[in-house]
Amino acid sequence: MSDDQPAITLYRLQACPYCERVVRVLDEQGLDYHSRFVEPMHSDRNVVKRVSGKRTVPAIVDDNTGVTMSESANIVDYLESTYGNGEGA
Repeated sequence: MSDDQPAITLYRLQACPYCERVVRVLDEQGLDYHSRFVEPMHSDRNVVKRVSGKRTVPAIVDDNTGVTMSESANIVDYLESTYGNGEGA
């Protein structure tokens, strides 16, 4: 993985509690990621729809594993099971 482009891209909104939950887990796991802030208007979030098939955030794309997913609970479970140390928070 190159230093200039993290393998994980997080699509998120400013001040979104679900997005912040994912950010917290990424930080806890010490994972390098790229934040991509999306349009506040749901109908304008075409960039997210192109990658995840939905317009909802948060959404992540993990180039390490080829996984793309949305829904914060699913993302947190995925990050903890893929990158966690198995002890939980």
